[in-house]
This record gives sequence, C-alpha cells and structure tokens, in this order.
Amino acid sequence: MNMKACTNHKRRRTSGMMLLYLLMGTIASHAQNLHFSQFFNSPLTTNPANTGFIPESDYRIGANYRSQWTSIPVPYKTMSIWGDAQILRDRFTTGWVGVGGAILRDVAGSGNLASTKIYGSAAYHQMLGATGLLSSGFSIGLVNKRVDISKFTYDNQWNGKFFDYSIQSGENFLATNISYMDVQVGLNYAYFPTDDIYLHGGIALKQLNRPQETFFMQAPGYNRIMDRRYTIFGDAVVKANDQWIFSPSAYYTRQSRAEELVAGLHANYNLSGDGEHQLIAGAYYRLGDAFIPMVGYQWKSFRFMFSFDATTSSMRDYNNAQGATEMSLLNSGFYFDNSPQTRQSMCPRF
Repeated sequence: MNMKACTNHKRRRTSGMMLLYLLMGTIASHAQNLHFSQFFNSPLTTNPANTGFIPESDYRIGANYRSQWTSIPVPYKTMSIWGDAQILRDRFTTGWVGVGGAILRDVAGSGNLASTKIYGSAAYHQMLGATGLLSSGFSIGLVNKRVDISKFTYDNQWNGKFFDYSIQSGENFLATNISYMDVQVGLNYAYFPTDDIYLHGGIALKQLNRPQETFFMQAPGYNRIMDRRYTIFGDAVVKANDQWIFSPSAYYTRQSRAEELVAGLHANYNLSGDGEHQLIAGAYYRLGDAFIPMVGYQWKSFRFMFSFDATTSSMRDYNNAQGATEMSLLNSGFYFDNSPQTRQSMCPRF
C-alpha cells in the first residue's frame, strides 16, 4: 500500500470512528431519562404511585449506581438516592398516604453531559377488600442539564492530520446549562389472594407537562418540546416453599420512537431457615440489547444486588460485550417494634 492509500485508509477509519462516537454519544444523551436494569430496585423512578407502597415495611431508603460503556470513549454513569415512607395510616381505615423523594445524577460522553434531577412524590393507597390495593400518585421534579462544549471536537476542525481547536465550530449553541420542571403521574394495582402469591402492575406518564429541552438555538423544523414518556410494569412474588421465593417482573417504556423492554426473574433462597439470610440470583433480558445476570444478598432488612449487562446487539463488537455494571442497596424498616405483628403482610415472606 502506497503512502497516499495509507493516508486515505487512516482518514476513512478516523471518520468511521468519529461517526461511531457521535452515534453512541447521541444514544447516551437520550438515555439520560433514567435507565436502570434493576428497575424493581428503583420504584419511585419506575412509577410515582409506588411511593409509600411498601408491602412489608413502613419506610425504605435506597441507592443505585450504574456504570455503562466504560470500554469505549463515551461512557456514562448514573447514580440515585431515594426514600419513601407511609404516613397517616391511623387517619384512614382502609388506606394510607405515601411520601418520598429521589435525587438522580448522571454524566455522559466526552462533553460531560451532566443531568441532575430532584423529585418529590406522593401517593394514596386504598385497600379494595382484603385482597386488593389501588394506588395513584404524582411527582414533581426539577431537572438541570449542563454540558462542557470546550471538550467537543467538530468535523470542520479536522485538517487531515489533527483537530485544530483554533477553528470555530460554527454550532449555534443557545446555552450550556438548562433547567425545567418534570411532572409525572401513575396508577398501580396489587392483588394478593393468598399469603404465597402477590401480583402487582401499573402505568405511569412522565414529562406530562412536555417541557422544553435543548442546548441549541431555535431553528425551522426543530422541535425542542419533549414527548411524553409512557411506562408499564408488572411483577409478582410467589413463595414456592420455605426455601424459595420467585419474583418475575417486566418493564416497558416508550418515548417518541425510542422504546425499551426488560423482563426476567430472580429468586430468593432461604439460607438461615428464619429468612434473616437470603441468597438472591436471577437473570433478565433487555430486548435487542443485553442479557442481564444478577446476584445479591439479603440480611434482615438490608438488601444488596449486583447485575451485569452483557451486550448482545451489534454494539458488542465495540465494547467487547461489556455493557454495564449496576449495584443497588436497600434498607427498610418499621416505625415501631410491634408493627410486624399488627400489620397485614401483603407480600410472601419466609
């Protein structure tokens, strides 16, 4: 191969990699709308009607951490802390109110696209006889996004050998720091016909107020209004015997033309006989994207789970199938020591 051909080959390869990075950066920026494989361990971001819906406790506190695409130049990390509690149980004969909140932050791409989201949520839960529960809730959040455009490179800065940062990008940025409100509503239903079976499902509507989100100047034909996001989920808890409890679940969300479907099952194995020590293992699948094995451990009211997204799409050629690692930590409890004896448990337990 002569020098000219070699140069052309390098240029084609550089352009191809730039296109790949741009594509993955675009995907990452759209994925800022929260993306946890362990969606069942992030109940408030799944549906605001989950606020205060705690089958076995009065309150709970959780944290989630996700690191994705670390093997390629545009990784992103998502973190959250959240908590909720039941209140006014003594004011309603067959219902109660739930209140909660969540703080989320993620950073994506070479421009450090950072999102910070703070939500407050509330829900009302009404018993329907002895075997059913209807829940409705809402959340209001403040979202802030910022990006460091000084870290970007542009096609017009490439001079054939390197990027010339003295050349202006020509992009019409309006701002590098934006904020807006996000309003969400949700509806859930739970059914627990026996002590060994529990079914739960719901639907949520997010970006109800359709906020504006863009870093660029207004242009003809460009829509800065966010489409509403629809989320549907369903889960179950089935106690097979005194050693095994199985928990299948599924999650579907759609916004504009982007959609995600995750489904699978995890199981709790009773290690100690009294349920104080439990081993957790299972696997989920994100349609067209990743196989997600997970393991965990529960000690009394503390639960830790770890999962790994093994990429199954064509992206595996670039990330060596190393999609993401994710961890969650949950602690739940009662206000009073005698609450477990006086409260109905809707969820199967050891």
